[in-house]
Formats: sequence, C-alpha cells, structure tokens
Amino acid sequence: MANQIHDLLSVLLSLFLALCSEPLLAKEVVPVGVVLDLKSPVGEQAEICMSMALSDFYAVHDNYSTRLALLRKDSGDEIIAAASAALDLMKNEEVQAIIGPQRSAQARFVIEAGSKAQVPIISFSATSPSLSPAQNPFFIRTAQDDAAQVKAIADVVEAYGWREIVPIYEDTDYGNGLIPYLVDAFQEIDTRVPYRSVISPSSSNSEITNELKNLQANHTTIRIFVVHMTAALGSKLFMLAKNVGMMREGYAWVVTEGLSALVDPMGSKVMDSMQGVVGIRPYIPMSRDLEDFERRLARGLTSSKANSKSTRLNVFGLWAYDTVCALAIAVEKAGIVHSRFIKQNASQNNVDLAALGISEMGPVLRNAILATKFQGLSGKFRLVKGQLEPSTFEIFNVVGHTERIIGYWTRRRGLSRELDDSSELAHSTLKDKLKQPIWPGDTTDQPKKLRIGVPKKKGFDEFLKVEWTGDNNIRVSGFSYDVFLAVRHVLPFPLLYEFVPFVNQDRESNGTYDQLLEQIKLQNYDAVVGDTTIVASRSLYVDFTLPYTESGVSMVVLLKDNEKKNFWIFLKPLSLDLWLATFIAFVFTGLVIWVLEHRVNSEFRGPPGQQLAMILWFSFSTLVFAQRERVVNNLSKLVMIIWIFVVLILTQSYTASLASTLTVQRLRPSFVDVKEIKSKGYCVGYQNGSFVKGLLIKQLNLEESKLKPYNTLEEYREALLNGSENGGVAAIFDEIPYIKLFLTKHCSKYTMVGPTYKTAGFGFAFPQGSPLVPYISRAILNVTENKEKFEEIEGKYFSSQTSCTDQGATFPTDSPSLGVSSFGGLFVISGVASMFSLLVYVSKSFTHIGLL
Repeated sequence: MANQIHDLLSVLLSLFLALCSEPLLAKEVVPVGVVLDLKSPVGEQAEICMSMALSDFYAVHDNYSTRLALLRKDSGDEIIAAASAALDLMKNEEVQAIIGPQRSAQARFVIEAGSKAQVPIISFSATSPSLSPAQNPFFIRTAQDDAAQVKAIADVVEAYGWREIVPIYEDTDYGNGLIPYLVDAFQEIDTRVPYRSVISPSSSNSEITNELKNLQANHTTIRIFVVHMTAALGSKLFMLAKNVGMMREGYAWVVTEGLSALVDPMGSKVMDSMQGVVGIRPYIPMSRDLEDFERRLARGLTSSKANSKSTRLNVFGLWAYDTVCALAIAVEKAGIVHSRFIKQNASQNNVDLAALGISEMGPVLRNAILATKFQGLSGKFRLVKGQLEPSTFEIFNVVGHTERIIGYWTRRRGLSRELDDSSELAHSTLKDKLKQPIWPGDTTDQPKKLRIGVPKKKGFDEFLKVEWTGDNNIRVSGFSYDVFLAVRHVLPFPLLYEFVPFVNQDRESNGTYDQLLEQIKLQNYDAVVGDTTIVASRSLYVDFTLPYTESGVSMVVLLKDNEKKNFWIFLKPLSLDLWLATFIAFVFTGLVIWVLEHRVNSEFRGPPGQQLAMILWFSFSTLVFAQRERVVNNLSKLVMIIWIFVVLILTQSYTASLASTLTVQRLRPSFVDVKEIKSKGYCVGYQNGSFVKGLLIKQLNLEESKLKPYNTLEEYREALLNGSENGGVAAIFDEIPYIKLFLTKHCSKYTMVGPTYKTAGFGFAFPQGSPLVPYISRAILNVTENKEKFEEIEGKYFSSQTSCTDQGATFPTDSPSLGVSSFGGLFVISGVASMFSLLVYVSKSFTHIGLL
C-alpha cells in the first residue's frame, strides 16, 4: 500500500511540474520505471539525485514537449522482487523505459524481460562485465563496465612490483564477473594468483573470519589482496580483517570501483579498519554545476533525510542524475506521443512473461538514448557499444577519515601524479609516478618485503658474511650479496626485502644448505640468497634462477717434489734413443773422417788398433773441441764444419736441460685420481654443510667414515699439509669457486686435479612457480654480461688475494727428456754431408785407378 501511495505521489509531482510551466494538454507525460533498493546507500542517494535531475532538467528545458514521470519500485536486494517489480511496471504501467535494477544479479532477468517487451533497461549501477550490452540490445549501461578498471589495477600492482596477489570477492554475478578479466590482466604482468577467496554475501562473521585466518595460515607469503565486493559485505570484511591482524604493517589492500565509490558512507568504524587501503574509482572532474549540486544535495539530506546513510555524493548518484537527463533528452528526440504496448496475450498474472506486450516506441527510444551526448555532472556523457565510455581513474589512499588522492590513470598515459596533458606520453608503471601512500600499520614502507634467508657459517666470508652490529641490526656482505644488489638494481620494478639469517638461538648456523632451502617450502622464507649451488635434488622443492658463477666440483691436493736425487740424474737431459743416435753419429762421423784422411794424412795411419782408437777419439774429442789432429782433405773439412755445428747444438741443449733439472724444484700432484686415494684407504675432506658430501658418497662411492668436514680455508691448508697419515686428508673436494679462492691464497703448494663433476653453479632460490624467477634470471644475465661491472664485483673480494706469500716454486710440470725428434734435422744434414763426401771420395779414387 505504501508503495502505491509513493508511486501516486511521484506521478502527481510530475504532473504538477508540467502544470506549472504550460497547460497540461501541451505536455506528453512519459512513464519511466525505477527499480532500486531504496534502503541501500546507493539506492537512497540515487532516488534523491534522480528527483533533483528531473527538477533541474525541466527548469532549464522548459520548452520540451515531453515530461518524464518516474514510477519507483523498491526491490530490496532480492532478485525475485526486482524481476516482479519490472514486470509489473511493463505490464500494468506500460513504462517506456526502466532505470535499474541496482544489482548485477537482479539485472539478468529484467534485461531478458526488457528484450522481450522491447523496453530499454537502463542501469547506472549493474557494472558486472557478465552483463553485455552487445549481447542484449535493449540493455543500456550508463556506467562504466567493471572491466574498464582492470588495466588501472594491474598497473598499480605492477608499479609496486607485487608478483603474487589474492583476489577476495563476493560470490555473486557482480563479484564473479570481474575476476576472469582481473586474472588475465595479472598474467600479462607476470603476477601470480595462487588462490582466490570467494565469500558469500550471506556469510556470517565467523565464516568470514575463518576464511581470513585460512589466508593467514596457508598463504603466509602472500599479503597483497584485491577486494571486489559491495559496500555491505566489504564493510564487514575490513572490520574482521582488522580483528584478525591483517590490517597491520606488511599487508596491502586494493579495493575496486564498487567499494571505492562508497568508502565514506560506510561509517567511522569501517573507515578506521580501512587505514592504508588503496582504492581505484572513476575520476569526476569538478565543475561549478557539480559544486552547486553538492551543496543543494547536502541541504536536502540535512532537512529531509536526517537519518540518511549517504552523507557524501558518490559516483553512482552522479550517474543516476545523468541517466535521467539523458533519458529526458532521448524521449524528446524520439518524439514519443501516446505510445502504447502492443498486447500479445491477455493475462491477469502480473508476472506472466507471456502477458507482456511490445513497446511501440521502444526501438526508437533505444536508438535515441544510444545517440545522446552531453556534458553531465559526472563528466562527458557518451555511450560506446551500449555503455558509458571509460574515462580517467583516480587512485586514492585511505588516511584517517579522508581519502588522499595519490595519482591518476588514463589509457593514454598510464599512471601519473597529476592530470597534466603536457607530461610525457610514455606509459609508465613506476611507483614514483604515484605519491607516497600510507600503508596499513601507519607506515610508508611498501608491502610486501621479501623474507630472504641467508646462510651463516664460519668460513668463506668472501662469498657471504652475516654479522650483527652494536644496535642488533643485521649486516650482510660478500660476493653473493653484491651480485644480488646489482641484480636488484636492474630489475624493472622495486624489490623490497629483509634478510633473515638461518641461525639458532646462539646465532650459529641452524643447519645445512639443504635444510635452509627447505625453509622456502615451509613458507618461512620467500627466497634464499647466498653461495647456494643449483643441483637437481634441490629443484624438487625450490626454483633456482640462472647461475651467476662457473660450475663444477673438483679436487685439490698437495704438491710434492717430483725429483728423487739419484746417481744417474746426469743422463736425464737426453732420452735413450737420443743417446744411441748421438753415439752412432759420433762413430759414423769418425769413420768418415778416417776414410777421407788416412791416405793423405799421416796422423790417421798406424797399426789397426791405433787407427780404431783414432776413429773414436777424433769424433768424441769434438765435444769439447779438443781434437789435435789436423784434417787436410777438403771433403773432411766440409764434414767437420757441419759436425762441429751439430755438436755445438747438442752440448748447449744438454747443458741447459741438466742445469734446469739440477737447480729448479719440480713439483707434481701427490694424487691425480680419486681411485688412487680410494685404493689406499685415505681420507678426503669437504666443506661442512655442503651437498658435496652426498656427491662423494653416491657418485664416487667413498665411505662416509673416510670423509672429514672443514669450515675454513685455513682448515683446508692444515688438513692437506698433514696428509691422511697424520690426521689430515689426501684431498679436498669442493666447488670450483671455493677451490679457486683457496688457490689464490696458496698458489704454489696445492693444485686442482682430476675430472670436474658438473654442477650448475651458484644461484638464488625462490618458491616453485614464483613469478620472480624469470625476472631475476634476466637481471643476472644483464649483470654477468656487463664484464666491467661483474669484474668490479669479483675484484672487490678475490683479486686482492692474488699475491701469494709462498711463491717461488714452479707449478707442477714434468719436463720431458730431449728426444731424437728434436735434433732429427741436424742428424740428417750431418749424415747427408758425410755420405756426399764419401761418394765424391770414392768416385775420385776409381777415376784415379782407371787412369793408371
């Protein structure tokens, strides 16, 4: 009964306005249905705004021949009530259009009925993308589609470098409609959505609390949330979130347009629970008309609605105002006069779809509405594909009981601090394009900080060192730390972090590297930074970045003196074959000289024994150039010239090689193969806490009882120096970066030998599936390929160690004895000269005999 009286008063008001301007017969009254939840903040304010719009519009456009008559129906928040109200308006009141319904879930059935009756259904608040004007020709949305804000939300998320985010939304058409668009936008910026929190509007406080506690317990590393729900459910959510401790430092909350437009009407208690929230809503440009309207609205609320919840104008009220104005313009353009419904079937049932007629002027009015353009209170009114054209969004931050604007977003320029068309056009996603927000917990420190685990060990400080300062703060340094800083610097987004040492109560190491990495799986750490080796077994529970060091495990051993002092060391410079070749050459050369000289030189004559001694003596005496016999034959002189040259080269080479053997210390590895160590039952060492222990047992089949852990380079040195027989080890197995560091400090007494067992090098570890991994990996490539920068980092920790204190001995080298191949050319030349001389001599002898 109350609704009927309300509708009658509305019609009478419209008629009164018409009578005041012109005679009644000159104005065509066009009935328009309004279906809203008049007890909600949106519906309450929209009703007032529409009444003011009707009065304001016809006060200016007094010459219009048509007048809208708004017939209101209170649908509450029920779908059936909204559908019944719309059907009643179309069937019994024959309205030419319906403004509403208010909620997306209610609109679905009403839109279907409107399409059947060809009555335009105009909604300023049903913003779900699941309701498409393109698929429903008689559905017109005089609001922005929720999907229009998706890109702006994604840019804010990307600007702050958040790589994991959880959407919290209500289980309605409104809530579910936006999520696919939101998830797709996050995937484009490589932000992961590991979980979706769906809350029913009918959920009790305890059910919502349980869901929030589930987020805290099972998703401890995710503290960034996007909330998409109506004001009624959103207000409960934030009050309960504060109660469970989720509105404190380290958390971030982003609210979508539906909540952002209604932050103020929620009340002071809800505002208190939303401190630090960031919201996104359509930007409404301020104008003189808008300022005047806000003043009049505030006076009207104070005088007639003392108990109103709508204490501040919101965007839905403005869209409602502009919707009435647009409809008034379209009705006048369409020229609706005595429009009626063409009845199809008669029925007494108010909600019978078959009883609906077809609006005679519906298609014309629809086209007129779609073509309407004007400057409204909310900005430029222009419909594109059946809905309001997306415009600029403003980003605000809830601080106290106000909303502080921290930036704007446009499709053309992306994020910006101010709306300045003269600024750069490049699409920016950097956080410095927004003003500094105040985050939950009343802090300017941006959520979310990565909890990065770092190992604490006694030695190898050059790679990573963890220490505590006097004020109990943590200080981290070392090669791995500097690489991480360089990587962080080249990332395309900010990366906030805090280091958490993996230590016990005594600030000593709390376990092995494998146990440290398992903390990522247990969600105690968001990442691990350090000298952490990439191996297959660890990849079962973490994801590694690309390596930033060379890879492999090898063996380092002690060098020992290679030369045993022996009686026959003087023979070593020449190989056996060279000694034999030289002896033969001596004898052959002596024989050739004797043949050439004994006929013409008396010194080469005598008894056979004396002549044999002469052959040997003469050639060997040339070693020290001590031969006393003169040669007179020119052919002998030729042979001697070449032979003396050969002897000179041989003696000089022998002298140099022998001097090197006797004066230079020769070192060689004490062991060259792990098989030799195993066969003798010797012990080997490894770095304490390293995966190398598993490699020695599983791959090299060494007994665990023969393995000894060490922590520092000095312990390595002492163990190798003592040897396995004296409580030390025969060899140390470790990764190549550690071995190289050891050898830079002890560069002459130890060496790396044996095969290299492949590993992937050092990398940073993250949870499996972390979207940060590809970004960090690309940044590592950027740093390592910058040769100058990377060498600067290496030089800071390693180059200063290149000057050894124990230099002076050579590195292991086994100088071979000189062989025949080294002097083959000399022997050939000498032999050819000797044979040539012999042939010439023999030829002359036969010629001489022939002449006789």
